[in-house]
Amino acid sequence: MQQHHKHALLSKKNNDNFAPNEIAILGTKCTTISNLIYIISKKLTYFNLGYFDASHAKNVDENILTEYTFHYEGNLKISTSSHHNKYEQRLQFYNHDLVFINGNHYPGKKQIIILDGEKEASIQKRLSQITNIAFIIKLNKETHFFDCLVEKFPKIKKIKCYDIKDVDGITNHIESIIKDNIAPVKGLVLIGGKSTRMGMDKSTLNYYGKPQKEHLKDLFKECSLETFFSVGNISPSTNKTNEINDTFLNLGPFGGICSAFQKKPNTAWFVLATDIPFINKEIIQLLLENRDPSKIATTIKGKNKEFPEPLVTIYEPKAYGKLLQYLAQGYSCPRKMLINTDIKVIEVDDNLIRNINTCEEFKMAQLEIKRIPQT
Repeated sequence: MQQHHKHALLSKKNNDNFAPNEIAILGTKCTTISNLIYIISKKLTYFNLGYFDASHAKNVDENILTEYTFHYEGNLKISTSSHHNKYEQRLQFYNHDLVFINGNHYPGKKQIIILDGEKEASIQKRLSQITNIAFIIKLNKETHFFDCLVEKFPKIKKIKCYDIKDVDGITNHIESIIKDNIAPVKGLVLIGGKSTRMGMDKSTLNYYGKPQKEHLKDLFKECSLETFFSVGNISPSTNKTNEINDTFLNLGPFGGICSAFQKKPNTAWFVLATDIPFINKEIIQLLLENRDPSKIATTIKGKNKEFPEPLVTIYEPKAYGKLLQYLAQGYSCPRKMLINTDIKVIEVDDNLIRNINTCEEFKMAQLEIKRIPQT
């Protein structure tokens, strides 16, 4: 008998307790924890960092209004009336590369233990929350490893240990935790378009001795990227392992990108359209080498163009949430999302990313490509 599933079998995004990547710091005074976090954060400004803490204030009036206060230099401070739970926090922390948690108040999936001789009882109280120690910090060299920790983790003395004054060492270790969480990149060739102006399937046009979709797949392969084809809405019986059917229907490239994220939400997708035939291996490598995973996307733009090209773009996993937010507002244009969010833009010659949409343009592009020296 086939097993009944109450919910749709969706691929889950990798998450810790409250964020895609989090680390709880516990074992000493809250002020010591917060001061350390702010010092580290000043050294890691090229990442998107968050801090999840609890207030010690008493007799605080309940918020009846969510306030948004914009600073003239661009900072936004939010005071909200909402309550927290892990699902809401994951939405709020969706774009962060790492969220620090005050482990004295909330558990984190990974932990940094600060050994403070005056706080052994605090560690004993939270021992069940300590499951995955990233590293240890000592307030002073004389602080010993607490018996409760040694009993639970017999090899704890082999875990990397820093002096609290070794800010550079601690920062570098935090940076490695962030980089270890960077998503792999896969290629996505969009071949599900209607090609109305061309009058034939643009993915099958021959510029380089083979269908353009196969040419792009080979370019990705040369750059060591596993590649998938976005094929539109096709009967499941025709599915191939390297094809992703549209599950977001009638949304064009936007739907293809979202469908890829729905299937593999923990992947960064390098998206290429088949109607930009002058894309070459060098441009693909240029984007890969300049990829900034802390941004929503790394995209390309013609030097004389106003807007980026959304179909020559590396979309990070955090882009999925942004795309869905724009869809909820009634927009299905990936370019609109890109120009209104935090992205990295690489500029190239306009001619390298021009679209070919008609038979006349196709014939001219073929002649031009024949004159390009092939390596």
